[in-house]
Amino acid sequence: MGHETSQYDAIIVGGGPIGIACALECKELELSYLVLEKGTLVNSLYHYPKGMQFFSSSDKLSLKSTPFISKEPKPFRDEALAYYRTIAQSEQLNIQLFERVTDISKSNGAFAIKTSKGAYRSSAVIIATGFFDIPNTLNIPGENLEKVTHYFNDPHYYANQKVVVVGANNSAVDAALSCYRAGAEVTMIVRGKEIGERVKYWVRPEIINRIEDGSITAYFESSLTQIEPNAVTLSTPSGLQSISNDFVLLMTGYQPDYAFLSRIGIEIDQDENKTPIVNEETLESSVEGLYLAGVVLGGMKTNLWFIENSREHAERIGMHIKDKLSKKTVNS
Repeated sequence: MGHETSQYDAIIVGGGPIGIACALECKELELSYLVLEKGTLVNSLYHYPKGMQFFSSSDKLSLKSTPFISKEPKPFRDEALAYYRTIAQSEQLNIQLFERVTDISKSNGAFAIKTSKGAYRSSAVIIATGFFDIPNTLNIPGENLEKVTHYFNDPHYYANQKVVVVGANNSAVDAALSCYRAGAEVTMIVRGKEIGERVKYWVRPEIINRIEDGSITAYFESSLTQIEPNAVTLSTPSGLQSISNDFVLLMTGYQPDYAFLSRIGIEIDQDENKTPIVNEETLESSVEGLYLAGVVLGGMKTNLWFIENSREHAERIGMHIKDKLSKKTVNS
């Protein structure tokens, strides 16, 4: 339970890989810190599908000097969960789980952080919340039916069922192939003319082959227009079609929690990518002492930042906080 008297040099919002990287940096720089995570440890990775294999190799997902050993060069979800869990436990990182940050405000040069369980104060705040919170919706009739989900977990659930998968990138292709292997009748609905170019290179040929041999049905240049309890309607180049259906997987991507970012004072670029505005060197937002790290920096362009190219955000932010606190100490 947090109390108003709990004062830290930095509070890190988000206990994913980059939040953990920021905690490791604070620990190394001897800054007092606390990580607040609304769910379980590395919550977004936990919600990846069972059996998912990363695009990145394990060395590019590793943090600091702790090596990430995996059976294959590209690790699986369960190996990543074990790796980050091991770091958090062996380094005795100060992380509080299942504690949602509800508000962040600033007065007299310090931040007040309110959560679902308490309140804290800190000199700096690092937002490392990723983008997995809010799914991109289609805004079509029937999207809120129980048979519809934006998160794919276990293919066994869909055995012997008619499953529609919307999307053409990694999450959609992984879901389509996994469900097909589990014995589902899979139909893909793809807005573009082909399977996405960014699909994992060892997976892309397989999905193309399954579509070509008829194992998986695909409608290209098509979109879902309505979802009903036992069917879906789609708009295709040859007109509207209705197909019988049991489940719909909307693998249409996710976005940062813009309402939260705006509420705490972070300015957002109003272009199509809705990118949070930060100092490119220090990653400090327009609110002094409030930083962003990791994939949240990409806004709607969620393929811009990954674990492997945003690990160093932690070092830049940590050093900037340390320098500021040192100057404050000298001047006081």
